[in-house]
Amino acid sequence: MSATAILASSTHSASDTQQLGRVYDMLTAYEALDPVPRYYLVGSAEDDPVELPNEVYQVLRRVVDAMQRGLSVTISPTSQTLTTQQAADLLGVSRPTLIKALDGGKLAYTRSGSHRRIALTDVLDYREKRRREQYAAIDALSIDIDETTDIDQTLVDLREARKAVAAKRRAR
Repeated sequence: MSATAILASSTHSASDTQQLGRVYDMLTAYEALDPVPRYYLVGSAEDDPVELPNEVYQVLRRVVDAMQRGLSVTISPTSQTLTTQQAADLLGVSRPTLIKALDGGKLAYTRSGSHRRIALTDVLDYREKRRREQYAAIDALSIDIDETTDIDQTLVDLREARKAVAAKRRAR
């Protein structure tokens, strides 16, 4: 299980805001002095200090930063593996579209009985790959035009670019 920093905080008292500012200042000051600072959680007994793992520190840092800017934050546990519906939601596609990608070998998955499970890291990598491909397609379809450009030739050039992108996509 990993935690995603997404702690609800709609209003702060003046005292809370001041204390939050002190925490923020402490975290940022130590980061400036030491690129890999070590932080401890301290209890009421003298032998209570426990060093915070880097992942916990990073979540704490994001929470404090967001709260300092007046944003609401939620901490929610996230499984390392996702159901097909969770993965589809994360990718912003329908579940049937995701199933086609799984069946087409575009995204790795495992089976748990009759259910497919997809590693969170694989889904995030796939999302990034799709974004790069989308930006490349947009780039391939973009052309520079100005007042002197022949509009008919521009339309021909755009049709050719669309055909080239579609042929490249079908070849995959």
